[in-house]
Amino acid sequence: MGTVVSTKRNEIIVAKEVLPMEEVGSGEVNGEIEEETGEESFPALEHGYNFDFFVIGGGSGGLAAAIQAAKYGKKVGLADFVTATPSGTSWGLGGTCVNVGCIPKKLMHQAALIGQVLEDSTHFGWSCSEEALSHDWNRMVEKIKAHIQSLNWGYRVSLQKAEVEYFNALARFEDEHTLHLVDKNEKEVAKITSEIFLIAVGGRPRYLDGVLGGNPGEFCITSDDIFSLAYHPGKVVIIGGSYIALETAGFLCGIGIDVTVMVRSQLLRGFDQQLAEKIGVILEKHGVQMLRNCSPTEITSVEQGNPGKLIVYGVNSETGETMEEPCNTVILAVGRAPSVGGLNLGEIGVEVDPTSGKIVVNDSEQTQVEHVYALGDCAEGRLELTPVAIQAGVLLAKRLFGGGNLRMDYDKIATTVFTPLEYSCVGLSEEEALEKFGGDENIEVYHVTSQPLEFTLPARDKESCYSKLICVKNEEERIVGFHYLGPNAGEICQGFALAIKLNVKKGDLDETVGIHPTCAEQFTTMHVTKRSGDSWVKTGC
Repeated sequence: MGTVVSTKRNEIIVAKEVLPMEEVGSGEVNGEIEEETGEESFPALEHGYNFDFFVIGGGSGGLAAAIQAAKYGKKVGLADFVTATPSGTSWGLGGTCVNVGCIPKKLMHQAALIGQVLEDSTHFGWSCSEEALSHDWNRMVEKIKAHIQSLNWGYRVSLQKAEVEYFNALARFEDEHTLHLVDKNEKEVAKITSEIFLIAVGGRPRYLDGVLGGNPGEFCITSDDIFSLAYHPGKVVIIGGSYIALETAGFLCGIGIDVTVMVRSQLLRGFDQQLAEKIGVILEKHGVQMLRNCSPTEITSVEQGNPGKLIVYGVNSETGETMEEPCNTVILAVGRAPSVGGLNLGEIGVEVDPTSGKIVVNDSEQTQVEHVYALGDCAEGRLELTPVAIQAGVLLAKRLFGGGNLRMDYDKIATTVFTPLEYSCVGLSEEEALEKFGGDENIEVYHVTSQPLEFTLPARDKESCYSKLICVKNEEERIVGFHYLGPNAGEICQGFALAIKLNVKKGDLDETVGIHPTCAEQFTTMHVTKRSGDSWVKTGC
């Protein structure tokens, strides 16, 4: 283990190690503090601290801020440690997105899309019998894990090239300029000081304590576990109506797994509810069983194994009807909580929102302690999106050390839900627009439903794809909400996001010539309003 040789304010000495690529990203990397291979001293800088800038958290935002700050010649350190899940899952440097979020999710989504293409292929003249189609869960997982490990390694190399000092350790404030770095057994590995701190620790999935018949995680896994699950999950019950729940249901069903989703209330809370309900319908059409208005009351284990056999008991909140759902794997997707509990923030005066548990910051990412900043998923009022954290981190470093003055603009940020038919949006939902602009008389909603050309020969998802523009009537129909449900949603929405950011008007799109035949072109020809009551089904080619 690394050993503290000195804990004076003006000097620290710690053990460090660079791991070979094949070890980066394995459970052992973050399950244990790296072994001692040598000692290096960090003398105090002119301001009396060991570092100019120290980042707590090795996810997308923290890495971006650390590397950007180092470009200005600053002495930068970064500490990151992944506490294993109740099921024992751990991972390497890079945070949620790389290890247990965007990257493995998109790859499994792609696996499901490929399965759909194989099914469609016979309608385009290919010989591909349904009996010959099969999917190898373990092969997919191993290939995804290998890709993620290469990304973990890339981050380690990037930190090394930028001369950012990396600590595989948990961080805890002693005072507002001092951090204890400890291992999972609370043994101190190092004690450092810094002029400025950034907290970018992200969040982890919530568990349903006290409801499910055991300790958190005893009968359930989460998105932290599913992407590296070492065995086929069998029949799956997903609890929750979040985007994580619906995306997971979509790709699992798409690779041939029996999936049930148990939803207490809304689907996709915070998103446009018309689109959310359409996604629920599409999932059902694709084979997912949706149990609406249903909450779990207990989970019991019938048989141990990988996977085992479980029964999920629930009750319908509207009818009072009870149900039981046999399954092999239960996935919780009931929200996420910020990972700030062990930082000792109260001791240094950093305010945490009592409801969300997130760190309160101003529009410069600054906490009440002027030299302590926070961004990403652990900061109150911030979108939990990887590109948001990256941009916020880069801009913060530029303001602190590069003479910049540009603050992160959290308005009109695009996002995509990767369900079987993808959903992208930027700007306001219809509900938000009606509330903000004073009701239906001030809002014009254009919409159209269609079937992509590539879906016509296999005759699937007819009239499932949907596009909607929300405009402010007395502002020359400025577009304040863009919504698209269909294939390649993220690719389509990215360009329109720039237009929405620049306050595009409906007339600007009307004057734009579309690319034919594409799904995106319908935004240049959309003419039916909800108010008119006319058919919004697209006709012709």
